[in-house]
Amino acid sequence: MTAIQDDAIAELAPLIGTARACRAVGRSRASWYRTHHPRPKPPPRPRQRPARALTDAERAEVIGLLTSQRFCDLPPAQVWARLLDEDSDYLCSISTMYRLLREQRMVRERRRQASHPAHVKPELVATAPNQVWSWDITKLRGPWKWTWYQLYVVIDVYSRYAVGWTVATRESAALARDLLDACTKAEHIGRDQLTIHADRGTSMTSRTVAQLLADLGVTRSHSRPHVSNDNPYSEAQFKTLKYAPTFPGRFTDLGHARRFTDDFLTYYNTIHRHSGIGLHTPADVHTGRHHHIRKARQRVLDDAYAQHPERFRSRPHAPTIPATSWINPPTPETNSDLSHPA
Repeated sequence: MTAIQDDAIAELAPLIGTARACRAVGRSRASWYRTHHPRPKPPPRPRQRPARALTDAERAEVIGLLTSQRFCDLPPAQVWARLLDEDSDYLCSISTMYRLLREQRMVRERRRQASHPAHVKPELVATAPNQVWSWDITKLRGPWKWTWYQLYVVIDVYSRYAVGWTVATRESAALARDLLDACTKAEHIGRDQLTIHADRGTSMTSRTVAQLLADLGVTRSHSRPHVSNDNPYSEAQFKTLKYAPTFPGRFTDLGHARRFTDDFLTYYNTIHRHSGIGLHTPADVHTGRHHHIRKARQRVLDDAYAQHPERFRSRPHAPTIPATSWINPPTPETNSDLSHPA
């Protein structure tokens, strides 16, 4: 819009004058002159040296004192305080000492700083049950304020099946070890078959759990610090649990929490149709029954299509489960040979 106005002013100015042309097109005359007749900026005036500034000899004295063998390892605040305590002549303020050191490029961090290596993003894939498990601990509100119960849940990433769970009054590495040991025995996990993923809680990274998994030949995997998306399956299941219509605001006691958890996770495994696995139950996918169930679903859909094809836009197909389930699928830049799951 401004460029159109300037073109109109340039055409009208020779005929009616610049002022009337600017009024006609609605543009400020000052803006017009500022744009097309800019005034050169005057060169900056040299800054006068303040009368209270240190002389060159005094500046050299301060630098020499700060870099002397006595004070070279001390910060200016320490030097300033020690000189005052010794009743020496006052040289300058602490900020002036820092300013003189900055001019000489002598200010830097001299302490040894801790350096932490970058954590690698976990990239795990499961193409069948009992290849990748995910486990986590969440809090359940107890009967009184500041009273919590700890819910431990282990799920299979491919089938979403809750392999095992327990509710306790505290978070403990020993309880986590016992739960994982019972789950691997119940599922008959062999050596070098399974990877277990968890976040970096104290129980997950404990030596007790690490030693158990090493003895079982199970590979450990951990989320990056402060990255909840690295453990999405456990987080999603906890949300399903806590957003259930029957989830109580508080549990009356430990027995109440255990009964509710047992009932819900049994329902979750055997009745709940999961959208991420083709609307099958986790138990059906975990045991392989979903193949027969899908064929039966497809026969029903085929019969419905044969009877009333006009009710469908195209031939219906029963949903399938993804061939792979990823925790952090690799990007094309990371590995161009691997594609994202459907």
